[in-house]
Amino acid sequence: MCFLLASGAPGDGAPVLFSGDTLFAGGPGATGRSYSDFPTIIKSIREQLLTLPSETRVLTGHGDATTIGAEAPQLEEWIARGH
Repeated sequence: MCFLLASGAPGDGAPVLFSGDTLFAGGPGATGRSYSDFPTIIKSIREQLLTLPSETRVLTGHGDATTIGAEAPQLEEWIARGH
């Protein structure tokens, strides 16, 4: 589950996405769990998250924050590695 704030801190204005376990810095989130499905996570990232503006700040469920713009170019690499 992800939550999007249309604008961040006053003066910043960039949208903020709380991505939970869907998207981490450097790849999709919880893909190795028995209840997770890699193709479904990739579909959500491709069709929902990567449609957001590139300056959207991503606050992940674990690890470092990132942006949509930093993660988008890596999609095909994630698909190729399978996690």
